[in-house]
Formats: sequence, structure tokens, C-alpha cells
Amino acid sequence: MSAFEKLAPFIQDYIYRHKWQELNETQVASCDIIFNTDNNLIISAPTAAGKTEAAFLPVITEIINTPPSSVGVLYIAPLKALINDQFIRIEKLLEEADITVTKWHGDAPRAAKDKLLKNPRGVLQITPESLEAMLMKSKQNIIGLFSDLRYVIIDELHNFIATDRGLQLSSILERIQNLTGNTPRRVALSATLGDIGAAEEWLNAGTKRACNSPIVNTGKRKAQIMLSHFYVKKNDPDDRSWLPYYEFLYSLVKGQKSIVFSNSRSEVEINMNRLKVLAESKNERDIFHVHHGSISAVNREYTEEQMRTSEMPLVTGATVTLELGIDLGDLERIVQTGCPHSVSSLAQRLGRSGRRSGVSKMCFVIKEDSPKYGDIFYETINWEFVKCIALIELYSENWLEPLCITRYPYNILFHQIMSVLFSYGEISPKLLAQKMLSEETFSHIDINEFGTLLKHMVKIGMLEKTSEGKLLIGEKGERLTNNHDFYTVFQNRVEYSVRECTKEIGTLLCLMRIGSQFVLSGKTWEVIDVDNDNKVIYVKYVGGKSTVNWFSDSGSDNHTKVLKKMREILVSDGEYRYLHQGALARLSEIRKTIRLTGMFSAIHQTDIFPISPNCYGIFPWLGTRAINALTASLHSMGLELSKIGAYNGIQLGLSVKVESGYMLNGILYEIKNNIINTEFMPEVPDTVDVGKYGNYLPPELVYKQYVSKYFDVNEMRNKLTLLSVCSGLMA
Repeated sequence: MSAFEKLAPFIQDYIYRHKWQELNETQVASCDIIFNTDNNLIISAPTAAGKTEAAFLPVITEIINTPPSSVGVLYIAPLKALINDQFIRIEKLLEEADITVTKWHGDAPRAAKDKLLKNPRGVLQITPESLEAMLMKSKQNIIGLFSDLRYVIIDELHNFIATDRGLQLSSILERIQNLTGNTPRRVALSATLGDIGAAEEWLNAGTKRACNSPIVNTGKRKAQIMLSHFYVKKNDPDDRSWLPYYEFLYSLVKGQKSIVFSNSRSEVEINMNRLKVLAESKNERDIFHVHHGSISAVNREYTEEQMRTSEMPLVTGATVTLELGIDLGDLERIVQTGCPHSVSSLAQRLGRSGRRSGVSKMCFVIKEDSPKYGDIFYETINWEFVKCIALIELYSENWLEPLCITRYPYNILFHQIMSVLFSYGEISPKLLAQKMLSEETFSHIDINEFGTLLKHMVKIGMLEKTSEGKLLIGEKGERLTNNHDFYTVFQNRVEYSVRECTKEIGTLLCLMRIGSQFVLSGKTWEVIDVDNDNKVIYVKYVGGKSTVNWFSDSGSDNHTKVLKKMREILVSDGEYRYLHQGALARLSEIRKTIRLTGMFSAIHQTDIFPISPNCYGIFPWLGTRAINALTASLHSMGLELSKIGAYNGIQLGLSVKVESGYMLNGILYEIKNNIINTEFMPEVPDTVDVGKYGNYLPPELVYKQYVSKYFDVNEMRNKLTLLSVCSGLMA
């Protein structure tokens, strides 16, 4: 029988009614694995390749053929919006079968949840946080809901792996298996996975199953890419130099249903505000929307609905909130202002367009101040611009960043210990250790470290010991776990509701003074009152242009391969057809600067150069974790260091106080060949993110987690290339 013939009759009818020509290769491969094996499955295919159907068509067929006595399918997504979006698709698929689909998150109706608890069946859609709350407060409900669970479907897998949230989810799934004695198969969906092996390892954790990740010819969608460059006066947003930049943005999106991605909420707001003003000056319709984490849920959902259903060429400015697979209809173009953080992010955003035409279109627009001549060479180079070319080139080579899974997630272990104790009431330390350390998530943590953590948790009042030697939640722990915020493992900063009378516009992460003006939701507002107690900022609409001063940009973690590609671009004469006229001219300027300095030779790697007497610069072209390890190694030798060539989270080089460049080269040789002790790492800086619950850990575990997460000595040694010394002084 073919894959189609094995599907349930009502699903075959559904396919006929929707006039599908045939199942695609991804869907056929998924059916083969679901029907003919007992393995887990990763469906890795481009956006709009039918991954949802590839998972649900055979899975629903299986639970129709042999109905489970509980919820049969648990669907987990990173966003409530994605659950709401998939709810509509899945509900339509199952409307003729007697299979219920229940949403379970904070905004979902209580009546549907109560109905499911009384009669567990069908498909349950949920976020990790809601699943955590269910585990803590309703352990018996977990057993009733999932005693005969057959499948766990995890959407947007790449959004979970190598994150604290993914570690939490992995632990939760193992806890559910231990409670029910049932090990359901896992099916994961993703459009951007750079390391299938690591993804399979994560998905299989605790299941004792193999995993299939079929590689099929999806007929890779064609891509049209363009990169443009503009000079502007960045410190003067009202200067006339900005007009060509915004006019160009306007021309890109005019008549095209589009998303304009930016790396910060502030830039999203400014872009949409300026495009609205331009539309007004041209007597053209305001078709511009804003979508990011500071916009109210109601307004975000309205934007999603308008983008999905409207025939108008709407334009939405967004951050990562629209990077995931929420259905926005047929998008004709993606615009990116600035450089994406990674190749994976570029691929995810590019894939949002071209579903109908089969051609994805993405335009990158980079802006900068004019270089100040006389500055040292690396300060005249727009590294963001060079990185953007590198990401495009690596994408064209079908390369994506590999996954980096944390081996020592002590902050998540703390959280899960508190969650388990909340659920059990009290438990012996020995049994608690057996439960936690048997999970794959915490398999690299030894029993002595676990004991150290428990002793510290008792010391700080998170836990208490009974007279029988059992553990229970302490007074401080009760205050922590009884807060709704405990269910999440990502940071939730204090937010202020921004309201025009009673209507909420969005939220801010900082307090604004009365009389100040700012942009939110693409419009300019003035603060007229502040309610500190209730965290409300009251505003009035004033229109016109303004600035954003309520959110800071964030950096990124860069892979060594990206840095090496940047160097290759600088020293080569390679031509890139996607560069617009201004971008061609800027790349030519940068290459000319490099040639004049004598740096970065294609033949001799002259990447050590004098900055001043007894001070030398080095560009080792290492990724974030590797250059952190090099910095620590140099610091351990008592050398005086500082960063150079750094922007927006990317660090290109270091300045080092040494007598000569040749001495520095010798030191690098020693570090690469392990002659010195490179295991020495600096103390944990106050500014480093140690996780939401890192402050509850003993210092020695914070340190080990910090080193594991932020340093890669092996990568540093393997990728550090011996360098030559440039004799000239670049200025």
C-alpha cells in the first residue's frame, strides 16, 4: 500500500477536497517512518514544506486505528500564537472525525480544559510553561491525561534545543514518562537545523528509542537576495541623510505584503514610524503594523489576523516574534534592516516569503555613519556589513550553525528540584537524587555536585529538612514557587503597561518621565501620567516623528566559521551579484583599506599589528566562545588586554600589552600547543547571564556552568591559526 492508501479514509477525503495533487516527499517519508517503525522522527524541511501535515496525517491515522484511552497526541509549541494558529489548521483537519483538539495556555477557555480533564482524549496543544504548571499542581491529572499518550509533537524544535527552555522541556517530558510509566514516540518539526545528530540526541533523551531524520529532495525554493548600503548621521535621526534610507525602505515594501525584520524593538518602532510619516506625506494609505514583545497580545493577534486574511499589501515591522512559523498568508518579500544574528536566523526569515511563487525574496539594508578618516583601520570598517555578506555566503553553501547543548545546567536543575518538591510535598534526598540524575538532561552532573546544591538550597532557605531527614520546600521557596512567574525559566523583567485612557498600546521595560515622547506601535506618544504602584504609563497620541529610548540592542553568539568567512571576504576579490550599487562601493572601500594597511594577506596571515609602542593588536578570527577562551588564556599570563573591533556582540580582536608582535606570536604558539595552563578562567562577571535561577546556586556551580557555557578551549586551540606580524603602524 502507498502512504496515501494507509491514511485514514476521512484524511484521504480531506486531501481530495483540498485538491492536493499528491503527498510530497517529506510527507511520504514521515508516513513510512510512523507506519513502519517504532522510532522517533525529526521532520526537517523548509518553511511551507507541509511539515505540520507530515506529522499529523499519519499520527492521527494511528490513533484512529487504535484509539488511546487518554490524550493521544501532545503538541508542544514555543508560542501561544503558534498554538492558536495550528489550532485552526488541526481543527479543520479533524472536524469530521470524533477527535477533539484542546488548547491549554493562559488565554485558553477554562471550560475546554475542565472538559478534557473529565474525559481525556484527542489532541492537547500546550506550551512548556503550562505543562510545568500542570505537573506541579495537578500530578494526578497528568497520570489521567497521559497514561496512554502515543505521540509528543514538538514544533519549532530549533527554538528549544540549546536553550534553558529546551532543557526544562526535556526534563518535563522525562518526568511525565516516569509518572505514567508510558514512553510516547516523539516527532519534532524544524526548518533550520544545522546539526541533525545533536538534534536527534536531544529528542531521544530518556526514550530509549532510535530516531529517523529523513533527507528528502524538497525542491529547494529559489531565493532572490539583495544587499544595500546607506550612509546616514546615526546620532541625528532627523538629518536629511536619513531620507534616502527610508525612501528606499518604502520602495522595497510598496505593493508587497512584507515583514521588515530588525534586531531590536527600538529599530522596529523607528522604521515603522518613519514609513507611516512617509505614507502620510505621499497621501497614501497607512498599511504599517508593529509586532514585538512589547506590543499587547490583542494588538499582536490583530496584526497576525490582518496579515493572514487581508488582500492588501500590508507591512509589519517585527523582531524574532514573527521569525517562527505563524501563518501570515503569502508574503511576497522579507526586508532585514541590519545584519541577522546568525545563518539560522537568516534562513528562518527568508523562508517566510515565496510560498505561492516558489521564490523567496529578501532584501538586507545596512546603514552607518561615514567613516572618520584618520581613525585606526578597524574602526573605519563596518563589520556588521561584512558579517552580513558572510552569512549570505554560508547560507548559499547550505551551512547552518551547529547546536551547542549545555552539559551543566545547574540553574535548570535548581528549578526542576523546586518543581518536583512542590508536587511531592516532601521526599528523601536519596530518592530525589535518583529521580533527577536519572534524567538525560542532568546526566553529566555527578552526585557530589547534586549534594552541594541541596546543602546550599537548605542554607539559603529554599529547602528545609524534616526531623526524618526528608526535604521539603522552605519559607523562601514557597514564596518563589507560589508565583506564576516560576513556571518560566526565561527572564521576565518588570513591564509597564502603556495605555491611552483604558486602551493598552503595549508594554515598556523601563519607566518614562511625564512629558517625554517616544514611539510605540509605530506611533508617537507623550507621557501624561504614571501609576508606579500598578505599573501603568498613561499617554496621549501626538503624532509626527520621535525616538525610541526604552529598549537596548542585544548582541549575539558568533560561530568561528562566520569569522573565518568574514576574513575570506576581506582578502579575496570575490564578486557578489546580490550587492546593490551602494553596497558594492562600500565593499570596495573596505577592501582598499585592508590592502593599504598590509593586513589580512591571502598568502601570509598578517593579523598581528602594532597599535602603539608596546601594544599590539590581534585578530584571531575565532567565534565568541573560542575568543573568550583565548582572552582568559592571555589574562592568566598577567597580560593587559582590551577589546578592539567589537560591535553589537561580535568581538573581532584584542589589544595586548607586549614588547613586540613576535613575542605575542610566541605566546599564541604556547597557548595553541598547550604549553601553558589554559584551564584558568576569570571570575564570573556581574554582567553575565547565569540564568534566571543562577543567583540561587553555590558559587562553585555558577562558575562551572559559566565556563561550560561561555568558553571553548578545544575550539580555540583547534581553530587558532599561527599568525604573522605586520610591521607597519596602521593609523
